[in-house]
Parts: sequence; C-alpha cells; structure tokens
Amino acid sequence: MRIRIVVASLATALTGVLAAPAAANAVEAGPDPIIGGSTVASAPWAAAVFSNGSFTCSGTIISANYVLTARHCISGSMSVRVGSVNRSSGGVTRTVSSTSTQNDLALMRLSSSVSTSYMPLSSAYPPVNSTNSLYGWGQTCYSGCAASTTLKTASVRVTSTNGTDAYGGRAIATTAINGNAWRGDSGGPQVYNGAQVGVASTADGQSRQYYGSVAYNRAWISSVAGV
Repeated sequence: MRIRIVVASLATALTGVLAAPAAANAVEAGPDPIIGGSTVASAPWAAAVFSNGSFTCSGTIISANYVLTARHCISGSMSVRVGSVNRSSGGVTRTVSSTSTQNDLALMRLSSSVSTSYMPLSSAYPPVNSTNSLYGWGQTCYSGCAASTTLKTASVRVTSTNGTDAYGGRAIATTAINGNAWRGDSGGPQVYNGAQVGVASTADGQSRQYYGSVAYNRAWISSVAGV
C-alpha cells in the first residue's frame, strides 16, 4: 500500500486499494472509527505497517517471525509495530528483513522474533451470509479524515467467496453491517470464528470490500511462514 491514493488496475473504477491518506501521521482521526464500527481495547496480534517510516497499512502477526499484510502495501523500507492498538506507540517495533508475495497477500519476515498471541489462520472459507469482523487503522470517513490512531473493528456480511483481489487472486466479498473498510485498512484481517479468513485488498469506501482469501493462499503461507 502506498501513501498516495491509488486505484487497483484489476478492480473496478470505483474500487480502490485501501491506501492510507497522505496526512495519516499529521492529523488525528475523527470520532467514528473504520467508517462506523467501534474501537478495540486489546489486540496482541495486531501489526501496524510502515513504509519508509510512515504508516501505510494494517496487518497481523501470524508467527514469531512473520507478519501478514497486503502485497500492495510493500514499498520501500518496511517496518511494523506489533501488539498495540495505538499505531503510534506501545507494543514492540521491528524492521522487515525480507518479503514474499502471492496474489494480494504479502508475508514480511521480521528482523527478530516477537513473542505475543498470534492470529490463527483459517483453512476454510467463511459461509456466505455469515457475519465476519474487520480490523484496521484506516480512514474514519470517506473523504477528509486521517487514518485512525486507534485500531477499529466493524461487522460485515459475506456475500461471496469467489471475488477477486487487486492482483487477480480469489477474494471474499462483504457488505457493511455496522461499518466498512477504507484507506489504511489494507492488509488488515477479516475474521470468522476467531480465525483470519481474509486480507484487506480493495473497497469502494461506502459498502463493499474484497479481502484476499487466506484459504485460497493457505499452502503458500505455510510454505513460507511454516504456519
């Protein structure tokens, strides 16, 4: 994910990759998180993703040495803050020593290990019509808001497991229940029954979002990260 606003070439014209706004580190977020939803009190598995020192994406730590995020987040010198709901303080920070990508998923190998509660990964697709949870530090309104300082969550309904992410991989499509993802939420998790089923890829900022499928990419994740 880049700091500037971009539109995914493989998505529709109204569906952009969830890039953080240019002013993400300069302006405090508004009161309504993740365009609806609510703030999160604790998330030891949460990973704020930085490119060249600037916040750009959300992510999850899935093992002692690997953070899972979106492929379009990878640019320049990468680093992460793990285990804090505040993307600007707390937790622990690590630089990224290497990255591996497939479809719109990326695995970032950390420069040294982190001991925390890791996000479990699902090997199955969530049921259509099921209620899932999204997490991220994205913008709190469609236009004119910075990325949230505090991690947010929102509930969404699965409409399809045959969508397409920004790089042509299989994605989970959802619509908002009490909130939806937007810029800065890229790379963040979609969770069903306590396990991550998706990685934020594209959205229209109003009701729809597409998350790269963890189940579809599960063998690759295991081969790289060993989980």
